[in-house]
Amino acid sequence: MSEHADFTTLRVEHREDRVVVELHRPEARNAINARMIDELHRVCADLEAAPRPLLLTGHGTVFAGGADIAELRGRGREEALSGINSRLFERLHRLPAPTVAAVDGFALGGGAELSYACDLRIATPDAVFAQPEPGLGIIAGAGACWRLKELVGASVAKQVLLGGVRLDAETALRHGLVAEIVPAVELRERAHALIDRMAASSALALRMTKMVLDADGPHPLADDLAQAVLFESTDKHDRMTRFLERKKR
Repeated sequence: MSEHADFTTLRVEHREDRVVVELHRPEARNAINARMIDELHRVCADLEAAPRPLLLTGHGTVFAGGADIAELRGRGREEALSGINSRLFERLHRLPAPTVAAVDGFALGGGAELSYACDLRIATPDAVFAQPEPGLGIIAGAGACWRLKELVGASVAKQVLLGGVRLDAETALRHGLVAEIVPAVELRERAHALIDRMAASSALALRMTKMVLDADGPHPLADDLAQAVLFESTDKHDRMTRFLERKKR
């Protein structure tokens, strides 16, 4: 077992048979910023070179409070087309070994999309999944517009993405978004137990099963094209400015 001390937004624990990653920006509710994206790419590179299951969770009582709005406000067409978040989440989704997101508290915006990119999710009773992006003048451009539909069906996805409905733990369980609800104090233990069950299977069989299940589609290109248009709008900039000003009060 080893820990890498050179990460600043993650706590990464390497075990012989798995990697445990904790999103760790407690001052920002574990919001996903550019540094975290870079560090998660490093984790993916490690897991591509030496495939092992991944357990992804958040520090404290929140999974991830979305993307960093101050950074998003400054992004334009070129950043959207480069797919800063969407390319990472697609890379995570395509890791050869299974991935598990252990979600406590809020998984908002990009944080929810990060959990959707994992193969399986377990949650505490306080977990909440939501996509507030249209209220900020953009789309949920890192997978929610298509992954959520695949996970819970078009009707529920539209309720979340268009109607602003938040999925609490019970609703997420009912619609199959999460595999089980567990007490917060048992979250990591139960997530490890889930990985233990998978580890008892053939690693090659699991890898091939993932490859067959994960068929290619038009995404994330379509997401990036739509986001490129919205990132240039004054409405997006104004809405994010109002959001940031409210946070200062």
